Amino acid sequence: MATIRKFEDLEIWQLARQLSQQVLFISKNTELKNDYRFKDQIKASSGSVMDNIAEGFERDGNLEFRQYLSIAKGSVGEVRSQCYRLFDSKYC
Repeated sequence: MATIRKFEDLEIWQLARQLSQQVLFISKNTELKNDYRFKDQIKASSGSVMDNIAEGFERDGNLEFRQYLSIAKGSVGEVRSQCYRLFDSKYC
């Protein structure tokens, strides 16, 4: 098994980046672009997923990394809930 030396090599971070990119695309290309508060909220929470994975990886030790992964998981739940609101509001 290869040693991962940087967070960019983590598949979970790469997937979180894709999520953030998809949210950014939706925020620019749907009517969500006019709902500034909601747009900012979903962009921030999707960015938080990848940021917490990166920050946890850069900390010293597995315990802190696990804690940040747990925070990132919470942010994923927040994005998922916001996506329900997004689809229910007919922005997409």
